[in-house]
Amino acid sequence: MGSLSIAGPLLVLIAYLLGSIPFGYLVVRWRKGIDVRTTGSGGTGATNVMRNLGIAGFVVTIVLDFAKGYGAVWLTGRLTDRDPGWIAAAAVACIAGHIYPVWLKFRGGKGIATSVGVFIALAPLPMAFVAVIFLAVLATWRYVSLGAIVATAAFPGLVYFLNRPPKAIVLGATGATILVIASHHANIRRLWHGTESKIGRQAVRE
Repeated sequence: MGSLSIAGPLLVLIAYLLGSIPFGYLVVRWRKGIDVRTTGSGGTGATNVMRNLGIAGFVVTIVLDFAKGYGAVWLTGRLTDRDPGWIAAAAVACIAGHIYPVWLKFRGGKGIATSVGVFIALAPLPMAFVAVIFLAVLATWRYVSLGAIVATAAFPGLVYFLNRPPKAIVLGATGATILVIASHHANIRRLWHGTESKIGRQAVRE
């Protein structure tokens, strides 16, 4: 029990630091020698990387950001005997790390790919429904940001009703969801004012 009490907080810290690895920033810095945050949307996510490196950069960033989210939750579960409290804390910490990375003075991305990895590790079945919701919203209104926000917001409820997990997992899913939605504050403002870009139109600064 003593070793677990030490391992839990350490694993949450590791989850944050893993989430903080700015793969999008590093890939663009390596390939073009520039700070991706000075271009396009100003973020470190896959979409902004694509503006600089094309589809290859997008795919690499998506895969790496997904992997760090999944890996943080998987590792914590494995090393804490699937303790739901530490798993939930690591999930939130990893996403917080991506959005507020210590290596980049707490200015990162919006956490979508990382949260997908985290959410699949937490509850794969609800994530299948999340994907359907995202595609349905995207097909109806053609706003990627709206699809991401609505689908992410649905995740905690789906986890609760489909999985009936321990309360800590539901709370962790809710905390992670709040972080991701809050990171889209500029998109929400533009959606409210009707100035958000749709698929097929030139993107505006995020």
